[in-house]
Amino acid sequence: MLTLSKLRSWAKTVKDNILALYLSARDERMPALPKWLALITVAYAISPIDLVPDFIPIVGYADDLILLPLLIMLCVRITPRDIWSESLAAAKRGNAPRLTGGKLAAFVIVIIWLSVLTTAVLGIV
Repeated sequence: MLTLSKLRSWAKTVKDNILALYLSARDERMPALPKWLALITVAYAISPIDLVPDFIPIVGYADDLILLPLLIMLCVRITPRDIWSESLAAAKRGNAPRLTGGKLAAFVIVIIWLSVLTTAVLGIV
């Protein structure tokens, strides 16, 4: 049975992993593909805009409960082990920068999502 303590532990693990992905993406030893995938995952995690809006019952949170952990697992698998272990240790120690989406970050994310949406609509038409 899923208890509140297990849920809190899972949420802390996801938070640590997102922070570790951010730290690993900033590492100069990180290859390009894992770096970009990590940045996309972090941006999606802190983005105020979801693929499926949260106000839609049940399905609204499915992308956060399914897509985000899958993206994290993929990033962890393709990130070099030494970089990942160092980044995760730093994230767990708590001496890493705090990830907050400021107004500028929100603006950039909205522009990116609008660009993706525009490209998708123009590709369909």
